[in-house]
Amino acid sequence: MTMRRIGGVVGVEQGSTILFNDFAHDGPMWTGAGPREVRQAQLFREPFLDIPAVTVGISMWDIDHRTNSRIDIAAENITAQGFDIVFRTWADTRVARIRADWMAIGATRDEDDWDVT
Repeated sequence: MTMRRIGGVVGVEQGSTILFNDFAHDGPMWTGAGPREVRQAQLFREPFLDIPAVTVGISMWDIDHRTNSRIDIAAENITAQGFDIVFRTWADTRVARIRADWMAIGATRDEDDWDVT
């Protein structure tokens, strides 16, 4: 999907990604304990003019019902070119897999702008 433009100067881009599938290979989110973190870089299809506002949410989770659900998800290291989705859990929480959806809104160049430099 390409960036949508609103009024020519505001851009909206969104995406969805599987952050991990640790159940399939006994990864640390499924078998580990204590603090754990997964980071995944997301690049925008085209850069914003400045740092956009970014929201991240969980759109699918597969988590063990025998432990408490301890989940933290955030957008970090946001730039005009992209950001990191960061998923964290801790203690004895067992997470098999997570899908995250995100949206970025910020200033963009109008497609009709000319660059005459």
